[in-house]
Amino acid sequence: MKVDDLIAKYNLPTPRYTSYPPANYFHERFTEEDFRKTIAASNQLSPEHLSFYIHIPFCPQLCYYCGCNSYPMEKKNVVEAYMNAVKAEIRTVLPLLDKKRKIAQIHYGGGTPTAIPLHFLKEINEMLLSTFGCIDKPEIAIECHPGYLTAKHWLELVEAGFNRCSIGVQDFNETVLKIANRRPSLLPLEEIIELLRTNDISINMDFIYGLPGQTVESFSQTISRAVELKPDRLVTFSYAHVPWINKNQLILEKAGLPKTEDKSKMYSHTVETMGSHGYVPIGLDHFVLPNDSLNIALRNGMLHRNFQGYCTRETTGQVYAFGVTAISQLSAAYSQNTRSIPQYIAAVNQGAIPVMRGYTLNEEEQLAREVITTLMCNERLNWEELAKHIGIPVVDIKQRLTYDESRLEDMAKDGIITYSPNEIKVTHTGALYVRNVAAVFDPLMHNGGAQNFSKPV
Repeated sequence: MKVDDLIAKYNLPTPRYTSYPPANYFHERFTEEDFRKTIAASNQLSPEHLSFYIHIPFCPQLCYYCGCNSYPMEKKNVVEAYMNAVKAEIRTVLPLLDKKRKIAQIHYGGGTPTAIPLHFLKEINEMLLSTFGCIDKPEIAIECHPGYLTAKHWLELVEAGFNRCSIGVQDFNETVLKIANRRPSLLPLEEIIELLRTNDISINMDFIYGLPGQTVESFSQTISRAVELKPDRLVTFSYAHVPWINKNQLILEKAGLPKTEDKSKMYSHTVETMGSHGYVPIGLDHFVLPNDSLNIALRNGMLHRNFQGYCTRETTGQVYAFGVTAISQLSAAYSQNTRSIPQYIAAVNQGAIPVMRGYTLNEEEQLAREVITTLMCNERLNWEELAKHIGIPVVDIKQRLTYDESRLEDMAKDGIITYSPNEIKVTHTGALYVRNVAAVFDPLMHNGGAQNFSKPV
C-alpha cells in the first residue's frame, strides 16, 4: 500500500500507550485508602524493583506545545513549601515499602525540574538512596532545560548524583523555538556535552517534530547537527496537537502546523539520517547507539516502558511517584496526585497522600497491558515468549483477551505487520503505526473511545 494510502487509513486518534490504560481512564472513585492498600500489596508483586518519579511542575516560561502538567514559576517561598511537601510525601510513603527491595530508577520530570534551586534534588536523592539499596547501575535521570543552566548548574547536577541527563533541545532553529515560546540553550551544546561526558554522565537529547516553522529540510538540518554531537540516545517526539488539554496549542494552530505528509517525511528522514550514523531505532521515537542497553534489550525482546520512558526488564520497577499530578504505576493499579499545588501542600503536611484519582486493573487489562507494552517496545509479540515471561499458558492468555484477528489479518495485507498464530511482527513500513497494532488488543478501545487521543502522524 502507498504511503499516502497508509496515512489515510491508519492516521487515526490512538493512545500513545506510555501506560495502559491511558491516564484519561483514571477515575475519582479510587481513593487514598485504595492506594495505601495497593502500595502494601505491591511489595509482593513483580517487578520487585523500585522506580521513583519526582514531579517538579514549575516552568519559568511555558512552551506552547507542552502537554505536560506544568505551571508558571511561583515565588521562592512557594517553591520551597512545595519541595518540602514533596520530601514529606516521600517520608509518608517509604515506610510502606519493603526495605529489601532495590532502587532501579530515579527520575525527575515536569515542568522544568532544573529550574528550582538544585540542592533540593540532591536532598531527595540522598533521602532515597540512604533508605534502599540499588541494583547494579541504577538510572538516576533528570529532564533538563538548557535555556536556564550555566556551567555551575550542570556541575551541581553531577554533584547531586545524576548519571543521565535528558537535554530538551526540541529544535536548533531559533525561529521555531520563538514561535513555540521556548528559550534556546544558554550555553553551546558542545560545551554542555563535553562537561557531562567528562563527568561520566550519559546524555539524551530530545527533539519535537511537527511544530510551526519546521519544514522537512529544516528539521533534517537539526537532526544532522544533533548526530554530529553524538548523544548516547536521541529522541524525536511527534508533536501531539491536543488543544483541548493545553489551550496554548491554539497559538501554534494559528501559526500554522506542518502538513501531515511533511510531518511523515520529517520522521522518515530522521530514521534515514540516524541509521546512516549508526543509531538503532527503539520503539516510536528513540534512537540509540548499538552498544546501548536499550538496543541489547530490544534484540532479546526484553525492552520495557513506563511513564519515564524506555527501560530494560532489569531496570524496570514499579513506579512510586511524588509531587503534584504525579502518577504512580504499580502492578495492579495507577494513582495520580491532586492537580492543585496549595491542596497538595496542605494535604501532605497533614500526613495524607493527596490522591486525586486512579485505576485498578482487572485481569484482562493486566494481560492487555503486557501484550500492548511488548508490542510498543519490541515491535513484535511472540506468544510463547510472553507466556514464559508472565507464567500463563498461551491458550489461557488468548482466551482471556478480547481482540479481532481479522484486523490483524487486514494489517498484514497492508504490510503493517507480518502475522501468524505464533507471532506478530511490525514491519519497517508499519513502525509509524505500531500504536494502531497495539490498539487491536485494547478492550477499552472496542467501544470507540479514540476521540480523545492524538494521531500517530
